[in-house]
Amino acid sequence: MTDSLCEIAAAAPDDIAGILDLQESNLREHGGALSFRFSRDWFEAAIRGMPVLVARDAGKVVGYVVSTSMAAQAHVPIIAAMLRAYPGAPDAYNYGPICVAESHRRRGLALALFEALRARLPGREAVSFIRADNAASRRAHCKMGMREAAAFDVGGVAYLVVVHPG
Repeated sequence: MTDSLCEIAAAAPDDIAGILDLQESNLREHGGALSFRFSRDWFEAAIRGMPVLVARDAGKVVGYVVSTSMAAQAHVPIIAAMLRAYPGAPDAYNYGPICVAESHRRRGLALALFEALRARLPGREAVSFIRADNAASRRAHCKMGMREAAAFDVGGVAYLVVVHPG
């Protein structure tokens, strides 16, 4: 069931502080599932480049999803490894990260964010990666209609490439 109290909209520069707070509390080092910390500058560039969506509850960011072009991220070692394992369609985009506050999980918010992103990028393949040991993320991505397309390893950590045909 989707959280009807949340508004999903395009991220604005004013949302970045909330995105960074949510990211920080969901990093692996704090018990979450996010593997990488992105900077304020990275999010600012992402917002200018392609759709970044946020879910707000009473004005507070409680979820976000990012899309970037493959070319914009191809220099990042883990993205380069993902693209070697699965290069994607010519107009594919890199989907993620996606993050939902613990207080808003299991309400369909990740799916709602992903569907809103797909509506902004119709017909384009979404490509992402998740840690192979992240069972919750694997289940969530399966519910989103994504399939596991390839596997790769970076620094001894196993990852899966997940894709949605658009």
